Amino acid sequence: MNPNFSTPPVVKNLIIINVLVYMAMAMLPIGYAIEQYGALSLGVPYAFHTYQFISYMFLHANFEHLFFNMFALWMFGRTLEYELGSQRFLTYYVVCGVGAALIQYLTALVLGELPLFLVGASGAVMGLLVAFGVMHPNAVIMLLIPPVPMKAKWFVIIYAVIELFLGWRGQGHVAHFAHVGGMLWGFALLHWWKRRGKIFF
Repeated sequence: MNPNFSTPPVVKNLIIINVLVYMAMAMLPIGYAIEQYGALSLGVPYAFHTYQFISYMFLHANFEHLFFNMFALWMFGRTLEYELGSQRFLTYYVVCGVGAALIQYLTALVLGELPLFLVGASGAVMGLLVAFGVMHPNAVIMLLIPPVPMKAKWFVIIYAVIELFLGWRGQGHVAHFAHVGGMLWGFALLHWWKRRGKIFF
């Protein structure tokens, strides 16, 4: 089966779940409750639950947030799931997402930015971006803005530096350190698997 023309099961189901959760939040009377209990609430003891380290990855703030995360999941995840296998791919995705939240929590704690409410699959998706860059460093990615081609390895490095810079500057309401955290955990997990002979690149 050619990964360029098909969507493997984990990627497909992740996209479906994210879309269904977003629709439920937007259209159902329980939408507020889904966000209240599913978002990762850090620094708010009465609102925090350990399952939120998973559930927050399936909630999104708006349609644009959902669209760009799901587009990146589809774009990079298809190739990676075929190469890593569905089980290892899902493990990688979850580890990056949980790791992203941990890094964001630690940096918010150090910088005094608690309480913090976190939603979105961005941290996990950034882990996928790193995996693609590591496993296909010379593959050419066509950027949207500006519309220029760039090798994956350079795109990953530039993106990581920008996210780190924006995180330290505290730009906007975006969890930049979660993005960096997902990339770091993904990079570390890939090389741990490589050392154990689980994957090759």
